[in-house]
Amino acid sequence: MSTASGPGGRGQEARADDGGRPGSTLDEGADPAAGGPPSETTEAEEQVEHDIDVLLSERNQFKDIALRLQADFENYRKRADRQVADEVDRATGRLVDELLPVLDACEAAFAHGVEGVEPIWSALLGALQRQGLEVMDPMAMPFDPTEHEAVMHEPGDAGHPEVVEVFRTGYRWKGKVLRAAMVKVKG
Repeated sequence: MSTASGPGGRGQEARADDGGRPGSTLDEGADPAAGGPPSETTEAEEQVEHDIDVLLSERNQFKDIALRLQADFENYRKRADRQVADEVDRATGRLVDELLPVLDACEAAFAHGVEGVEPIWSALLGALQRQGLEVMDPMAMPFDPTEHEAVMHEPGDAGHPEVVEVFRTGYRWKGKVLRAAMVKVKG
């Protein structure tokens, strides 16, 4: 290697790694691995990667918001459907409740042997049963105050009171007691 003094007092060496070509010098700040200009490209790449990360993060946030809104709407729709169905059941239950005296009159007329009442009573009861009315048959069943209204009591086994006579039929509407059966209880 030969050294020569230049005007700036710095020595210039012919470098062995560049094949000794003149004018071949290593720029300060150049990226030797990339072989390109200083870190301009790496800064641009870092900025693009940062922008991509930010966009992906925003996309994920908006996706989460959209999924939550979709779930909230679905829950609202189901709740509204349930409320409408409950209101329809309550309204029809009130109508059936208004018809119970008609059923009672038909039942009483049939019990007293009035002719021609049984087909009307059966048709009305059948139509209501198809819509959800259930006739409670409490005879010889244990007394249940949620389903039976005790109006008379007869002494008996006090440990297990049971229904011995029905004075008025009880009904359920779609599984809920619409009217308790009026009964005589033994026990």
